[in-house]
Amino acid sequence: MMSGTMALNVPGLLAMVGFYMLILGTGIYASLRSRREEKNWTGHGLEITLLAGRKINLIVGIFTLTATWVGGGFILGIAEATYNPTLGAVWALMPVPYVLTFFLGGFFFAKPMREKNYMTMMDPFQKKYGNGVATALIFPALIADVLWVARTLVSLGGTMRVILDLPYVYSILISSVVAIVYTLLGGLYSVAYTDVIQLSLILVSLWVCVPFMVTNPHSADISLTAYVQKYQAPWIGNVELNEAGKWFDDFMLLALGGLAYQAFYQRILASSSYTQAQLTCFVSSSFCLVLGIPSILIGAVAASTNWNSTAYGLPTPYERGEAGSVLPIALQYLTPTYVSIIGIGAVAAAVMSSMDSALLSSASLFSSNIYKNMIRKQASDYEMRLVIRISVVVVGLVGTGLCFLDSSVLVFWLVGVDMSFTIMFPQLVCVLFFEVSNSYGATMGLIVGVLMRALSGEPLIGLKPVIPYPGLRLNRENTLTQYFPFRTTIMLMSLLSILLFSWLAVMIFDKKLLSKKWDVYHINSGWESPEDKRARENAVVSKRLMETSC
Repeated sequence: MMSGTMALNVPGLLAMVGFYMLILGTGIYASLRSRREEKNWTGHGLEITLLAGRKINLIVGIFTLTATWVGGGFILGIAEATYNPTLGAVWALMPVPYVLTFFLGGFFFAKPMREKNYMTMMDPFQKKYGNGVATALIFPALIADVLWVARTLVSLGGTMRVILDLPYVYSILISSVVAIVYTLLGGLYSVAYTDVIQLSLILVSLWVCVPFMVTNPHSADISLTAYVQKYQAPWIGNVELNEAGKWFDDFMLLALGGLAYQAFYQRILASSSYTQAQLTCFVSSSFCLVLGIPSILIGAVAASTNWNSTAYGLPTPYERGEAGSVLPIALQYLTPTYVSIIGIGAVAAAVMSSMDSALLSSASLFSSNIYKNMIRKQASDYEMRLVIRISVVVVGLVGTGLCFLDSSVLVFWLVGVDMSFTIMFPQLVCVLFFEVSNSYGATMGLIVGVLMRALSGEPLIGLKPVIPYPGLRLNRENTLTQYFPFRTTIMLMSLLSILLFSWLAVMIFDKKLLSKKWDVYHINSGWESPEDKRARENAVVSKRLMETSC
């Protein structure tokens, strides 16, 4: 690429400084509001920092939930998949599965989580399974958040390097520091209010860039190149019959994996009621569709471009291994300078909106579920605020460090969501909706999920498969790939393992096949049949009536 001969883009750099100052100013304002709320707050101290006192209004809730999902990985990942000649737009799945994520979250998950006033996604695990099993389940969630931080920073670093000719290291470090600082200032208040600014910038900036992009003189008509090959394979792409299993697997991964992220439930639990949380989910789903269209169009234009006629030249971005940066490359070489600066504002806003959510999400899990519930139950509110801040910094630094290991947005995206889908999603479904589930089942489900996923391989990180599912073969890029929907299969196997081993444990101890002294999780007094539960509740009611009459 030609970045070595380019001079630093001073106007673009000044625009980015202005954007960062705006975000920091908004974060400071939100932190002041958070402190005012703290003075008048009589409830749990963590609720102000982590859940904004459960007072996030509907509009702000919609903005912050949408901005959390529409991050740098979303914008750059869609453009990358659309442009990639081995994939195409039909593989740019993110917008449609996210609609399903929000609808399922609103219909099924919002009510049981919000009505019980949980603090984090892991609270139901600790209440039902105890600290031991819950601790083991927290780590996959924390790892997914750290990978989320990494993928958002990678997307911004690549964009700023292309458009501003700012070194990758500086781009990553500056963005990381800004996000960490304003997240530290005011917790969810800062995150939510900056999300409003960031989503507005994303919405306006991307759509401003699209007309310049599709009318540039170096690209063919995208309506023609969608199905007809010109400069590379048609950008619409296709799904062969022998690839349908992988396509379905990716779809389910994106649709259901997001339901096991703490960042999603942080917005649900911060709503004033579960009905508001449901409405927030439903409205946010439409925003995801609207915000996915510009990235598809930009990827289509890049696929329809004669790069030899541009200053970028040949070989193409795909041939140089720069498909992951195709959106900023297209902005840089196919639009006027001032338009490309607007575009980088959109990417920067998207990155910040997701990174701050991931930082606060992981800090919530560690501070509330590990530190407060297990290490220091008597910790004061001041001590907890300090722990949250330290957690934010640590996660930010670890995520920043990972950025220098891989430059592909899709790698971090898919690996992080993969863990949520195959490991955490079945656990969450069982703990919320299946009363029979217990610690034994949860433990076996975790073991089955982790073991099967490791043995199934992952080409993105060079992990070779040990289990040869049907359809295992070389993909279009000559990498050994599973084309069977193996991740969905692993998720279902994990879910069934949780239920089966939970039921077996209950039967073993109820039938006294094993002495109760071997019941290390003490589950024999936990689960009861619906008939037993009704009988117990009726007995309690009868007792109260008798006491009242006496």
